[in-house]
Amino acid sequence: MIPHSRITLPLCAAAALIALPGLALAQEADTTPTNADIGFIFNTFMFLVAGFLVFFMAAGFAMLEAGLVRGKNVTMQLTKNMALFGLASLAYYILGYNLMYPGDGWSISGILGAFSISSLEPVGLEGAEPDLTYASVGSDFFFQLMFCAATASIVSGALAERIKLWPFLAFVVVLTAVIYPIQASWKWGGGFLDAAGFQDFAGSTVVHSVGGWAALMGALILGPRLGKYGKDGRVHPMPGSNLALATLGTFILWLGWFGFNGGSQLYMDTAGNVADISRIFTNTNIAASSGAVVALFATQLLYKKPDLTMILNGALAGLVAITAEPLTPTLIQSTLIGGIGGLIVVFTVPMLDKLKIDDVVGAIPVHLFAGIWGTIAVVFTNDAASLGTQLYAIVVVGVFVCVTSALVWFILKAMVGIRVSEEAEINGLDTSELGMEAYPEFSKG
Repeated sequence: MIPHSRITLPLCAAAALIALPGLALAQEADTTPTNADIGFIFNTFMFLVAGFLVFFMAAGFAMLEAGLVRGKNVTMQLTKNMALFGLASLAYYILGYNLMYPGDGWSISGILGAFSISSLEPVGLEGAEPDLTYASVGSDFFFQLMFCAATASIVSGALAERIKLWPFLAFVVVLTAVIYPIQASWKWGGGFLDAAGFQDFAGSTVVHSVGGWAALMGALILGPRLGKYGKDGRVHPMPGSNLALATLGTFILWLGWFGFNGGSQLYMDTAGNVADISRIFTNTNIAASSGAVVALFATQLLYKKPDLTMILNGALAGLVAITAEPLTPTLIQSTLIGGIGGLIVVFTVPMLDKLKIDDVVGAIPVHLFAGIWGTIAVVFTNDAASLGTQLYAIVVVGVFVCVTSALVWFILKAMVGIRVSEEAEINGLDTSELGMEAYPEFSKG
């Protein structure tokens, strides 16, 4: 007979071997992501993807502006766009992000907390307790930064061909560190405009009109380009250097806008949110298409020939107009909203010329006027919006940005001057300010 102990030991060993995979599976099950984890992952992923789409809009602004200015000023526009993005990133990190999201609000503790440098979660979330109902701080910061930088890009094109580089960049720092974040906090930081019921899904007012108001103040204080307006009141056209670049820039901006509006859904953690993002994409695209087509036909009727620059700006105006509410409209409503945006550009560009307000790329009609229209249009598709509240927010943001921007422009003008000399403007800012031409093979001599 085999001893009992000799039977028991092998059986125990076999049982242990059989149990090991089960223990491993149990440990694996412990690391299976929860629904909250999965939601956090997808929200963060959406912010990152949408963020780099909006980042690509920086290239769109650069190409659009490089194409619409004259050849002697192209390098300056490219330099401004590179520098402003870098400065905006630093300014928003050092001050702007926390000003925009003051945490405890504009109480004493909130204000003290707002004036601090942004920080991210630790590596691997080690020791952190992230809000799994939203997204990572890093992805949110990255996404929101892109909106801030886009606001500065709007100003760049309007003031082209006669502004000094360094005063412009100084204005960018103030705009992105203080002006933009403070007014954005009133809506997106849970401030008083949000409490009043103001609706601005992705920033027709918070982003686009802010850039437009700042550009308008700069254009008024800076004055028009030499020779733009004759003494007899005639407007002298100053064609851009490269319409191919301008068209490329417009398509890049159009692409980036899917991230701009789609990412502003803020969540991608449910089937409903994903369906809404696809709806936003479709409405955004149809509004841009309608703006371009309306500008095409309107310029044909008014000038007997289509105007490509108006068509480009018509598409952008359609995008700006739908940005305040790209989710709730039907396709036909989005078509009408974008189409009216395109029509606004066709009529406001010559209106500014009559007022002798020189906007080189049409940024003020596109971002300010179409932004105001888009903010008002929300009331036609979103039951949560009221006309009075929308107009109230437009006025509040407009007054704040105009006053603060004008103050900064006047201070810069008094301290260092903001306009180049007549000689520098005639010769071009590329050679006078930078000593580097974009197209040296076409220069004389």
